[in-house]
Amino acid sequence: MRLPSGDPVTRQPVAGRRLVLLLAVTCGVAVGNVYFPQAISPLISSGLHVRPDAAALVVTAVQLGYALGIFLLVPLGDRLPHRPLVVTLLGLTGLNLLAASAAPALPPLVGAGVLVGVTTVIAPIVVVLAAGLVPDDRRGAVTGTLLSGSIGGMLLSRAFGGSVGEWLGWRAPYLMAAAAALLLATVLAFALPATTPASRQRYPALLAETLRLLRSEPDLRRSCFYQATIFGAFTAVWTGAALLLTSPTYGMGAQAVGVLALVNVGTMLSTPLAGRQVDSRGPDRVNFVCMLVVIASAGVLRAGGLGGAMGLVALGLGTLMLDVAMQSGMIANQVRIFALRPEVRSRLNTAYMTCAFLGGGLGSWLAARAFTQFGWQGVCALVAVLATLALTRHLLHRRHPASAAPAPPPLVGSGSGSGSG
Repeated sequence: MRLPSGDPVTRQPVAGRRLVLLLAVTCGVAVGNVYFPQAISPLISSGLHVRPDAAALVVTAVQLGYALGIFLLVPLGDRLPHRPLVVTLLGLTGLNLLAASAAPALPPLVGAGVLVGVTTVIAPIVVVLAAGLVPDDRRGAVTGTLLSGSIGGMLLSRAFGGSVGEWLGWRAPYLMAAAAALLLATVLAFALPATTPASRQRYPALLAETLRLLRSEPDLRRSCFYQATIFGAFTAVWTGAALLLTSPTYGMGAQAVGVLALVNVGTMLSTPLAGRQVDSRGPDRVNFVCMLVVIASAGVLRAGGLGGAMGLVALGLGTLMLDVAMQSGMIANQVRIFALRPEVRSRLNTAYMTCAFLGGGLGSWLAARAFTQFGWQGVCALVAVLATLALTRHLLHRRHPASAAPAPPPLVGSGSGSGSG
């Protein structure tokens, strides 16, 4: 059997339960590298003797690096065998984390953070890999397992980073994350099956097609805007929360950020429900509700600036609302874009996730400056503004939906499979 492009299709191995769980752990470890710096930025500030808003550049750097890595490296999942690609990226991530742990000043740490972000883009590659290793009737369950692993890594990495950093210093989380990445690289070098690339296109053509999809698919651009703004609000809150909890308002240590993140473990339970709502009600309705919840969360989070027990309750409830809305909206967006062109789902996801993390990096950068100038209330106002932008775009679409256009011709050498990060 051959694809229309002439690329051969070979039978791929079937993944068992153990391999799926190993891949879920891999997703969690890789995604965690993007999020644990949020918990330790106050420790970096005191350890390197720089202003808190300057130390927050480490958070922005890894997120912008992640966006760059998604754009430059994730398309290689259609072009290269997955085992050497995943193992190489994990190995490079471990080395970059080691370099970050040894950084003598902020500029080299920011540079190492960019490199960590570029190479830790393993989760979206692994999801596409897993989609090709399981039968159609298991694909949804396996994708959900991998998404739970990613969310678990997002939540636990903040707890891990804050607690270990408070105990052993800000360099320790980088060292331990490096050890985890290098250990996983070694295990996966033997555990991953050999796979056949889905496309024979040259690398420049893969990158060009990602940009072409953004230009030619209005619903992709719309989904990218939704996630860039909402994910920007999400990263803004977590960057600001680290500064708030370690400020005189609360006077807590960095581990408090990790404890706050663990409150949001309920997000892992909400994603299957969100998926069912998307299936039954459609992505647009779910996006609309999620945007309203993000705006409401900004009001709840505002009370977190009061301090004390009531302030902590407001922070816990507000971040839970925001986390659930962001993750549910991401599912809605990905269902929408994966329905556009099934034969190029990896490149659709590349465009989508690149825009999402560009928005996340901008949200972190703006939050650090908003907190410095206006305090926690400025961060909450930023969240409300970003969510309102998304809601306005959504309402404009509902009022003036784009006229249906004929589907463009299939891209040459396209590979199938879905992915998420």
